[in-house]
Amino acid sequence: MAKMVERKTHLDGIAVSLLLVCCLFWGVQQVLIKATLAELPPFFQASLRFIGATALLMLWCKWRNIPLWGRDGSLKPGVIAGVLFSVEFAFIYMGLQYTSASRLTVFLYTSPFWVAVLVPLWVPSEKMGKWQWLGLMLAFCGVALAMFDGFSSTLPGHWVGDVLALAAGLGWGLTTVVIRTSILAKLSAEKLLFYQIAISAVLLTFVSWAVGERWQHTWSGFAISSMLIQTIVGAFISYLAWMWMLGRYPATKISGFVFLTPLSALLVGSLWLGEALTLPLILGLVCVAVGMLLVNRKN
Repeated sequence: MAKMVERKTHLDGIAVSLLLVCCLFWGVQQVLIKATLAELPPFFQASLRFIGATALLMLWCKWRNIPLWGRDGSLKPGVIAGVLFSVEFAFIYMGLQYTSASRLTVFLYTSPFWVAVLVPLWVPSEKMGKWQWLGLMLAFCGVALAMFDGFSSTLPGHWVGDVLALAAGLGWGLTTVVIRTSILAKLSAEKLLFYQIAISAVLLTFVSWAVGERWQHTWSGFAISSMLIQTIVGAFISYLAWMWMLGRYPATKISGFVFLTPLSALLVGSLWLGEALTLPLILGLVCVAVGMLLVNRKN
């Protein structure tokens, strides 16, 4: 039988801390992926990432004696979640070939709207009130405001990347809905993540082979570092933390925090690359901060 976990109605200090750390990392992850595309093609890069993460997760589960194969009625929704997860990342990696990482991230992080709209249809207790909706819209406006300066300079065919990013955001949102509204919400974080990264490893490897990508075997030091970070920190540690939170906290509230990710990307760019800390960015940060307070406000 699936192991029951205690669910909480509001975010506590542990959840907020984990969300802040994850969002900070995810803010630079898209830039890292795009930079690596010059050397490793998209589906090949994605498949390697999830193959490595699957191996790490299996070792972790063996060490912790966490079962992955028992019958608990989760196979069907698990496969659905895994396929949606694969589709999300396929669109992300494709989209980064057409547009900038920061622009793609804006459209990708429309996923909380799908969660906010769809989850309450199955889980009435997560229905958002007027203050939560106001906070969600304010946070999204903050992201759009902070990204405004970058919209005037885009790559040719950027609209293709925009559409792919919106599709990826929908895939992410639907994955969260499937998890929150099915038996998957009662699984261990490890088994929940296993469904997604293991299925992605298989599907994305097949897609890479089917489209004829060149499987590069000689990598630069940057490519090696990038893949290690994407695999260990991204696909294993940060996603395991995200799955753990999905099983214990309201999906609508933790999804609202993802608006911090594109803003953290701009902040890291400013501190690391010396990019200008503009007024739109500062105002955007304020909007997101206020929006997050409203999202977590009691009805």
